[in-house]
Amino acid sequence: MAAKTMQDLLVEDIRDIYHAEKQITKALPKLAKAAHSPQLRQAFERHLEETNGQIERLEQVFDELDVVKRGKRCDAMEGLISEAHEILEMGLAPEVQDAALIAAAQKVEHYEIASYGTVHAYATACGLTKVAQLLEETLKEEKETDLKLNQLAIGDVNKKAIAAGGRKAA
Repeated sequence: MAAKTMQDLLVEDIRDIYHAEKQITKALPKLAKAAHSPQLRQAFERHLEETNGQIERLEQVFDELDVVKRGKRCDAMEGLISEAHEILEMGLAPEVQDAALIAAAQKVEHYEIASYGTVHAYATACGLTKVAQLLEETLKEEKETDLKLNQLAIGDVNKKAIAAGGRKAA
């Protein structure tokens, strides 16, 4: 369906992020299993729980908009998840792999932040207060997850990657 109105555009983008979130729920258990850092594994497991809640919130958005709950293929997320899976095939040292997994996860978070920021702005412009509130809640969670991943990388994981020989001599 071609978007004819701002609300049509909102629905199309909600369907895109809905599909993206569904893809994330399939990828996160694999990433958690591949993580060597217990803190990173826990972060992925916590984000899986959070993502399931975000999917429920998107389903509430569909109800608020009175549209069918269905996704629209999200090629961008497929690409980001494919890149994350490629990391697992690279044969990296465990500590270096963890650093790379955080980077891949942050790319996903940044896509989600951009997507939720956009649909929140659309919902606000359309005067859909309840929809905007639901989307803003998820946007805040995505920003918090990105921050936590960044703190984990800077505070621990990247240092361990360097110590494990993850840096070439100049």
